[in-house]
Amino acid sequence: MADPRIIDIALDDKTILWRNADVEQERRIAIFDILEENHFAPQRVHADGYAGPYRVFLRVEEGRLAIEIRRENDEPLEAIILGLGRFRRSIKDYFAICDSYFQAIRQATPAQIETVDMARRGIHNEAAELLKERLEGKITVDFDTARRLFTLICVLHIKG
Repeated sequence: MADPRIIDIALDDKTILWRNADVEQERRIAIFDILEENHFAPQRVHADGYAGPYRVFLRVEEGRLAIEIRRENDEPLEAIILGLGRFRRSIKDYFAICDSYFQAIRQATPAQIETVDMARRGIHNEAAELLKERLEGKITVDFDTARRLFTLICVLHIKG
């Protein structure tokens, strides 16, 4: 029986070069939300018919995102490699708007915070659609899962 969802997700700690409280909070929330509810269905058919649930490990190597997919028992299934060139602009814009958002939370009016947050959501939504597009034919994900995965991709790109 198919169970197309992620039951465990981890990031390569060696890839994360810099952390602060805001970044850690974003990472924790994204992982929590993914584990609470997600749709994640690799499109490769396995000989034994295995179709979830999955353990996922994310890392960046040589400018590409590696998505390692494992069975529930942690046995490797496959790795999907995505070039990140098309995400560079989205990642850069997302970092910039997040910096503005975190500054606004500390010192801006509620109206200013809402304006920055709307812009942040817009960039995040566009990046999630791009991720869904780039995963097409490899992994089917729902919109919310794509948004949360994009957050984790950004965490893997923080340079300090």
